[in-house]
Amino acid sequence: MTESKISDIQLVKSKDEYTVDENIEINVQFSVEGGIREAFNEANWTKSYNNNDVSLKLKYGIKLTSGGFRKKELGKTIDTYRKAAIFWTRNPKLVNPHKDRRIWVQISKNFEPFVRLSEEEVREELFDFNEKFVFKASDLGKGKHKVGSEVFASWQKHDYTEVGQVKNNSNEIEITIK
Repeated sequence: MTESKISDIQLVKSKDEYTVDENIEINVQFSVEGGIREAFNEANWTKSYNNNDVSLKLKYGIKLTSGGFRKKELGKTIDTYRKAAIFWTRNPKLVNPHKDRRIWVQISKNFEPFVRLSEEEVREELFDFNEKFVFKASDLGKGKHKVGSEVFASWQKHDYTEVGQVKNNSNEIEITIK
């Protein structure tokens, strides 16, 4: 199995300049790529289901920081997980027009369940992230500030993968507060 990694992290800000009394919104976007993503496929779901290995818990965290040597944490750090539940059904509403399939995956994001029809849609739901951070501009103060993020993800051993964890840091973006 190839090694897993976190793709380049994108920090997307709503605008470049803010006033001190505004809220700053930054979206952190990234994907978990490589071995774990490739191994999470329909053939392995069926094998896992038959071996009674019916869930995958992907723990992840995101920290938004500002400053140089002594970084200051911005907003509320995200430390949560996504869960994939592998299940069997004959439900006619879940008929994939391309083939007769009975093993399905339900992804839970923030305790909200999603069932997708294709392998790639399931992978996108589980391994692609877009998290929003909101914090007060007054937390940074007036001036130019560099903002970056630290991201990690981890998972346990399953039929199709070994224990793993990945980390990455984003490039910094600049925000001006007037």
